[in-house]
Amino acid sequence: MVNFEILSDILKSLKMDIFLIIAGIVCIAVGIAGCVLPVLPGPPVAYIALILLQLTSSTQLHISLLVIMGLIVLAITILDYVVPVWGTKKFGGSKGGSWGSTIGLIIGVFFSPLSALTSIILFPFIGAFIGEIIYGKKINEALRAAFGSFIGFLTGVFMKIAVSLVIAFMFFYYWLT
Repeated sequence: MVNFEILSDILKSLKMDIFLIIAGIVCIAVGIAGCVLPVLPGPPVAYIALILLQLTSSTQLHISLLVIMGLIVLAITILDYVVPVWGTKKFGGSKGGSWGSTIGLIIGVFFSPLSALTSIILFPFIGAFIGEIIYGKKINEALRAAFGSFIGFLTGVFMKIAVSLVIAFMFFYYWLT
């Protein structure tokens, strides 16, 4: 005799697991996109995927793994605000360069006919340069400061991408094994 209550519970659990896995995959995709789009917090969104995976009935991650990854995500999120400012200041830049770099990135991502890679490299630099000129820097000073702002920005992006890709690897590794 088939116990329909147990079968129903298994099906509900399976549906919830599928929902959590799909939501986790979406979080990873949004998290990786958020590494280059300044409006989305990349690594924290990707980290949510690990938490969703933990909630499934098929995968149990070690709590220490979740805590360590959470601390890494927190550190990278804080560094993402510190490194571009440090890069800008190290090369003599101002807030104008930082703001210009961010605005340049947004313009490059949404309005550039160039390739995506060219847009996220070229436009933040141009934006930082224009921001420095607006803040009253001479051309040589603005170029130097724009370079610093640009280097700080790229460092932050690469840190976020690295952490988000590690999270993506862990998600798929633990889900599929």
